[in-house]
Amino acid sequence: MEKNLPACPVETTLMLISDRWKVLIIRDLLDGTKRFGELKKSVGNVSQKVLTANLRSMEESGLLTRKVYPEVPPRVEYTLTETGYSLQPVLEAMKAWGTEYKHKKIEAGNV
Repeated sequence: MEKNLPACPVETTLMLISDRWKVLIIRDLLDGTKRFGELKKSVGNVSQKVLTANLRSMEESGLLTRKVYPEVPPRVEYTLTETGYSLQPVLEAMKAWGTEYKHKKIEAGNV
């Protein structure tokens, strides 16, 4: 992770989770440890390359850990760190806001 973090705390948070896939990865790992294939299915229409890049970035940032088992075929599991789990209230707030926004749009007939 970069040593020079932005002065603004909101910008720091966005720097860590601004990618669409990172938020969805965190959402899915809040339920517990998952293997790569499970994440690929649960996150949605993400390529293997993009998912791998995001997981590596999140590991580097200290949001998750990666455990490789010395098996054939190789088994890799991803788990949120304490820092990763600390984003749960942020995701819950995003979920509440998105739900409210959708309801307002439906009531207004804009959906």
